[in-house]
Amino acid sequence: MDITVGFIGYGNMAQAIAQGWVNAGVVEGGRIVVCAAHFDKLEANAAKLGVRAMRSAAEVVEAADVVVVAIKPYQIESVLRPLADALNMPGKTVVSIAAGWDLAKYQELLGEDAHVQCTIPNTPMAVGKGVLVTEIANTLTDDETAAFEALFSPISLIERVDTAHMGIAMVVAGCAPAFTDMYMEALGDAGVKYGLQRATAYRLAAKMVEGVGALYLDTETHPGAMKDAVCSPGGTTIKGVASLEESAFRGAVIKAVDAIVG
Repeated sequence: MDITVGFIGYGNMAQAIAQGWVNAGVVEGGRIVVCAAHFDKLEANAAKLGVRAMRSAAEVVEAADVVVVAIKPYQIESVLRPLADALNMPGKTVVSIAAGWDLAKYQELLGEDAHVQCTIPNTPMAVGKGVLVTEIANTLTDDETAAFEALFSPISLIERVDTAHMGIAMVVAGCAPAFTDMYMEALGDAGVKYGLQRATAYRLAAKMVEGVGALYLDTETHPGAMKDAVCSPGGTTIKGVASLEESAFRGAVIKAVDAIVG
């Protein structure tokens, strides 16, 4: 794309997005500008993808058409307030990936004329398999919306939700990868217990998770029906399912979500 994208903050999530864009050919590394608190570390991370390291957030805002706010939520007010006028300039789009910040908070900080889209991404964007939870409320023009979707749709499912449900959507898409990593690790341990090489067990588990997700997205078959299709009467799979039910597997997942939301 013939636009320059800037990251204010270049931590793990920002790097995952940049990697996804560069690998997918969406944005060239040289058209990505970044800043972060520690410049030496920033330069090393920037060099991995050929992105351009900047000394300050003001330099990023000046250079970029799309400014991705990728700092910690508690840092946003102090970093962006001095840049409010620059972020309100024609041709500037602000994309936030900070949890807890919605359109109303950005309008209070930057003014109602700022062009803002709030989102919550997840790390599989790095390999073009991400999810971008996206607030329905925004102040983007039609052209800016088209550019936003052209940036993110090649590397993620863009799922638009209302403001009130951004938090729970973030948990399902943004926190649950850690739960899934634990599930994959457990399947790997079980495979090793019965003689599989660990790398083999992890590959099998990872491809299985990817495939189940892809099957649902393709067919939208209810997950319960997908589970039933694998469970033959008196077969092996139903025995494992019954054991998981005895261990409150689904209840444990819901409790994990409760622990975050509550």
